[in-house]
Amino acid sequence: MTTEEFKEYVKTRKALNTEEIHRLMDDMSNEARRITFQLNTAYYTPDEVRRLLSGLFGYQVPSSLRVFPPFYTDFGKNITVGEGVFINACCHFQDHGGVTIGDGCQIGHNVVFATLNHGLASQDRKTTYPAPIVLGKNVWIGSNATILQGVTIGDNAVVGAGAVVTKDVAANTVVGGIPAHFIKVIEE
Repeated sequence: MTTEEFKEYVKTRKALNTEEIHRLMDDMSNEARRITFQLNTAYYTPDEVRRLLSGLFGYQVPSSLRVFPPFYTDFGKNITVGEGVFINACCHFQDHGGVTIGDGCQIGHNVVFATLNHGLASQDRKTTYPAPIVLGKNVWIGSNATILQGVTIGDNAVVGAGAVVTKDVAANTVVGGIPAHFIKVIEE
């Protein structure tokens, strides 16, 4: 299985439970750790950070992307970032299911993107199921927030610090809490 075949497969949201899939996930995890260990253990200029992230993500990232390391991911090849994105320090991307970050998004410290979930039944607990996370344009994710699998966050939305987002967030709204709930509409 190639990385591209895997990325197509996870769009089906079917179980990641074959030997072939596990082998690819292990290989990709090893590569992601190699690159992130390098990124996180020395100072790099913004251009050097983007060069390392381009290798990690598998495409040339926008020159407007700003990332403050350390940066963590256990896959790396299923992260898509738009123009003008800022990712602050210590963010964790579990991106097997896909993480898409729209133009102009701002990601606070220690944000977690978790695109995998385990089966609930005890006999299915070791099986993981992917679902993508999608951030629209100009989304602001506050520090220490966790975004769970399958969540879409609409344009211009704000996720409060420490929130755990389990459901989609409407555009132009503020959510917060555990689990995250609607707080208010953003008036422009």
